[in-house]
Amino acid sequence: MAQSPEDWLKQALDHQNAGRLEEAVAAFEALLALRPELADVWFDLGRLRRRIGRHEAALDAYDRALSLGVRGPEEVRLNRAVILSEDLHRPDDAEAELNAALTLNPRFAPAWLNLGNLHEDRGRRDPARAAYEQALALEPGNVLALARLAGVARASGPDDPLIGRLRAALKVIGTGSPDERMARADLGFALGRMLDEARAYDEAFAAYAQANRDSRLIPGPPGARYDRTAQEAVVDQLIAAFPDARNGEGGEDAPLFICGMFRSGSTLAEQILAAHSRVTPGGELELLPALVRRELQPWPASLKTLDEGRIESLRGAYLDGLHARLPGADVITDKRPDNFLHVGLIKTLFPQARIIHTRRDPLDNCLSCWFLHLSHAMPWALDLEDTAHWLIQQERLMDHWKSLWPDDIHTLDYDALVADPEEKVRGLLDFCGLDWEDGCLSFHALDNAVRTASVWQVREPLYRRASGRWRNYKLHLGSLKAALGRA
Repeated sequence: MAQSPEDWLKQALDHQNAGRLEEAVAAFEALLALRPELADVWFDLGRLRRRIGRHEAALDAYDRALSLGVRGPEEVRLNRAVILSEDLHRPDDAEAELNAALTLNPRFAPAWLNLGNLHEDRGRRDPARAAYEQALALEPGNVLALARLAGVARASGPDDPLIGRLRAALKVIGTGSPDERMARADLGFALGRMLDEARAYDEAFAAYAQANRDSRLIPGPPGARYDRTAQEAVVDQLIAAFPDARNGEGGEDAPLFICGMFRSGSTLAEQILAAHSRVTPGGELELLPALVRRELQPWPASLKTLDEGRIESLRGAYLDGLHARLPGADVITDKRPDNFLHVGLIKTLFPQARIIHTRRDPLDNCLSCWFLHLSHAMPWALDLEDTAHWLIQQERLMDHWKSLWPDDIHTLDYDALVADPEEKVRGLLDFCGLDWEDGCLSFHALDNAVRTASVWQVREPLYRRASGRWRNYKLHLGSLKAALGRA
């Protein structure tokens, strides 16, 4: 007996509520085969297709919703913009969608907020500031808009009016609910950044410390608290899984992998390479972690059972995802710092792969992470000593990978790079098999989207002021130095 539209809808909602997203998508699609005029269901289908990684199909579903006169078309345009920007690397199309949303509803503050973020990604400081101001004009209590505005502003000094606005906002926000803690953390990190720029370093450190405390109190998913013993065990398991080098043929079509500690210069390395005429930047791709999560559990024990057929299948899945995002590109970069965990997998899938490992002074590196409001997926960043522990474990694992594949892993030291840019850029290009191009020293002039916290640093020529930045905070770093083993 054929199922009714009501039956398919119930199935779809049951699957969705249970987290069975693939089954929910299939049920919604069956419903729409019977009732294709349901605009709201097309909207729901678009949302779920994006969550399972079917980005073009999600855009198609949103298109159908728009053509059927869905309620709140500005929200559909916003959702399309997010896919185009974050998933498909099409910032021009994303900007067009946001402008279309604002044409439909000029008072739609989320579109102004996202437009500001897109301008930030593209290095457009003044348009970003204007968009955030517009969002605040519509919603004066929008904490995220205020924090983002502070992120693109330049502090004139400790008495900058925007510093006063951040402090005033913090005074009226409570501490009880998760949303209040999140708001306090967003504002606190923004306040720390502006005070740092104003050279009020002791006040900046206090602001960052409170922001990290607030963030630690936000309930997170399981595993959202850093476990040093567990991280050491992961590194031990990975080292044991690869006791010796696995050399082989194939994999010449691999991208250039860039990994290392967060905030160690990986975005800078990618931007330098992106300035080369042959290179297309991929940004922080989810492809390898997704393979591990979906296809290689339990990890890393599953590596012991991989045969050539399975390796070929995984390699093909990775490349399909890569080329779907960046079709027709010659040389692509996959810049995901935590892929240092997956170097063994990279060399299994792509024996010829070349890997760039970025490093910088550990004190500067740890502080730079602690100064950012990172996701709870990186809980180690909420505590300076935890950050030191994560960095040490990262170095321990990278030392192992380098012992196995010394010729295929190139270390790019941030502090050495800013001290002698041309020599280090030449060495980087040589390692990547790329001819010298003068434009690689002018990477800051690129008009591309950069979706990391380093967006403003890579819009400037190389400068040395970030090297040794820790000295501004030296009175507060006793425990960090001890954790790093430095006097």
